Amino acid sequence: MKRVGFVLKVKREKISEYQEHHKKVWPEMLEALRRTGWGNYSLFMRPDGTLFGYVETPEGLDAARDAMSKEEVNTRWQEFMSPYFEAPQGAAPDQMMQELEEVFHLD
Repeated sequence: MKRVGFVLKVKREKISEYQEHHKKVWPEMLEALRRTGWGNYSLFMRPDGTLFGYVETPEGLDAARDAMSKEEVNTRWQEFMSPYFEAPQGAAPDQMMQELEEVFHLD
């Protein structure tokens, strides 16, 4: 199992709306995440909109994103969420994840 940390940036003016959407993620999106190996998945946010994500996945972030790219619901979710992120116009949020290097782990 690979542990992955990543960062993204939510637009400051969209933070509360972004948080509300994540209180009620579409059930079919949750099922697609589970089906494609996104385990122990968490998102944390600083007040400035910096988002830290953590996920455990069998093969790593690229493989996890690739598996989700084949899910129709993911295409809809990425389009729905794209206005919330500081990213180039038309960029899917999941492609903007900046993977972090793990430098320490205590088991």
